[in-house]
Amino acid sequence: MKILVIGSGGREHALVWKLAQSPHAARMWCAPGNAGIAQERLAKNGVLVECVPMSAEGLPALLDFAKRELPDLTVVGPDNSLAAGIVDLFQQHGLKIWGPNRKAAQFEASKAFSQDFMERHGIPTAKSGTFSEPAAAKKFAASLGGRCAVKADGLALGKGVLLTTSVAEAESAVDEIMVGKAFGAAGQRVVIQELLEGMEISLHAICDGKVAKLFPTSQDHKRALDGDAGLNTGGMGAYSPAPFLTDAQLAEVGDAILQPWLRGCAADGIDFRGLIYPGVMLTKSGPKVLEFNARFGDPETQAYLTRLENDLVELLVASVDGTLGGVELRWAANASVCVVMASGGYPGDYAKGKPITGIDAADALPGTKVFHAGTALKDGQVVTNGGRVLGVTAWRSTLAEARTAAYAAVEKIRFEGAHIRRDIAAKALDC
Repeated sequence: MKILVIGSGGREHALVWKLAQSPHAARMWCAPGNAGIAQERLAKNGVLVECVPMSAEGLPALLDFAKRELPDLTVVGPDNSLAAGIVDLFQQHGLKIWGPNRKAAQFEASKAFSQDFMERHGIPTAKSGTFSEPAAAKKFAASLGGRCAVKADGLALGKGVLLTTSVAEAESAVDEIMVGKAFGAAGQRVVIQELLEGMEISLHAICDGKVAKLFPTSQDHKRALDGDAGLNTGGMGAYSPAPFLTDAQLAEVGDAILQPWLRGCAADGIDFRGLIYPGVMLTKSGPKVLEFNARFGDPETQAYLTRLENDLVELLVASVDGTLGGVELRWAANASVCVVMASGGYPGDYAKGKPITGIDAADALPGTKVFHAGTALKDGQVVTNGGRVLGVTAWRSTLAEARTAAYAAVEKIRFEGAHIRRDIAAKALDC
């Protein structure tokens, strides 16, 4: 098979790495890819993955490439490409592509859409309101005592959420998003939710339009600093499994969320084929969905795919073809930890072009993989090219061992201004 992967981050590197292990993969491209993806080889024939210098959002150019090269499967990583309708476009031209279509991608592209969907179909969620005027938004926030999650309605690279604990903070957050345009057009409307308390986990399920197969638990670390302090980021690290639910409890939570979600999709004429990723808060009154994402999480993907035993090509094809009902997901009985190395200043302003050393030494460690996120090649040297630069991932028989191994690998890598959180998976080990 010929496979085209869309995207350039750590999630896409993990997808390429896992897809390349399949005996079905005979040739692979990634658009645009990154310095690490360009070093991956296919297990079948040793051929390098080809990085194609095209934007993941440049749909006409991507279509032209696909019509010329005729990949047997296209795999879409980023939310922006899905929201723009790349799946619809490729399908119109007879090309097989994995990911939700534009209508289904609204679960992530519009928080207002997904909030309305949850309320109409009985999916447990927070008390909320959607507003296009700052005054009305502030009034609702005040009714919650200012204890809110103030969210830009549209896509904001995983960073469009401000958490507040007072009326003054909530009003400032509304102004920052709606008046100051901190997240651009994504903040034309805001969704304000009551601030839920509990343990937050990430759930993932792969879907084929009829069934949803639940992944094991994982937990992302959104805040920039240790102890969940600082600004929201795209994710500073993740691990799997998370010990806050037993297998039986995970199944119960999955049923409480995914069954009404599937029924709602059927009722609303939404054919969801791809990955649904609800962020869930385990509250005292039960699990509640904070929001939906319509693609693999980043950096959860790095933790998940180092544990997945299925052939990923076969799994994604089953999702596209509607045959997931006959597939059993298989997971290694180990734990995986991904620590993100970010540029200094992230998620604010940061410099690019800083030389990176030590990646090969870290990659040489057993049970360890350095997934590139924001990297590029400059004169033969790997340099920083984004806010989240690397996802240093290790897997071992226990979570404690995986965490130790991941941080040992991090210590071998150097670039100017490198920033990490030192407490990835700490909650799981302290519980």
